[in-house]
Amino acid sequence: MFIGHFAVAFAAKRLSPTTSLGTLFAAAQLADLLWPLFLLLGIEHVHIVPGITVVTPFDFYDYPISHSLVGAACWSTLLGALLFWTTRSVRTAAIVASVAASHWVLDLVMHRPDLPLAGSASMKVGMGLWNSLPLSLALELTLFGVGVYMYMRSTRANDSFGRWGLIGLIAFLLMMYFANIFGPPPPSEQIVAIGANATWLLVLWAWQADRHRSSLA
Repeated sequence: MFIGHFAVAFAAKRLSPTTSLGTLFAAAQLADLLWPLFLLLGIEHVHIVPGITVVTPFDFYDYPISHSLVGAACWSTLLGALLFWTTRSVRTAAIVASVAASHWVLDLVMHRPDLPLAGSASMKVGMGLWNSLPLSLALELTLFGVGVYMYMRSTRANDSFGRWGLIGLIAFLLMMYFANIFGPPPPSEQIVAIGANATWLLVLWAWQADRHRSSLA
């Protein structure tokens, strides 16, 4: 899943108005922010196998630290603890941790059975919605639409950047989503790892756009 994760971040702003959208983006994409780093370090691995699913050509055969159920529980707990330490708000910490944990749940729906419960040799699960392009598009676009709607209903732009910066972010996410699905597979695993690290730029973009908007709560 791609934009579905960002949908959760957008929607969570309504539940935690004082939390930056950038923080919520980082939480929703935490597993995918860690994954390319682990790829570059040679700790986790992926193969490019065109046709392995209809939607994505990636064979995620070894990523237990970033994408296992145990890993997701640990990373979300650590992130929640960090937010509690910085905000002293149990509510904020719980919401951010839940957003981080949602990544594994949404991946469970989309991935073929490649999500490990613990280590690489443990049982792997996945419902395989990526084997159906229409269902994948319907689910992700619906989630994204609902998440963006909730965010826009709970905030207002303070200036032109608050308006157009957000619109640009939404448009860019959609563009990248369709490019990933309908574009050619990447040339190498290393290019995947390097390119995926650019997700941090989306976190910064969300943080900056959100700074130019005010909560209506």
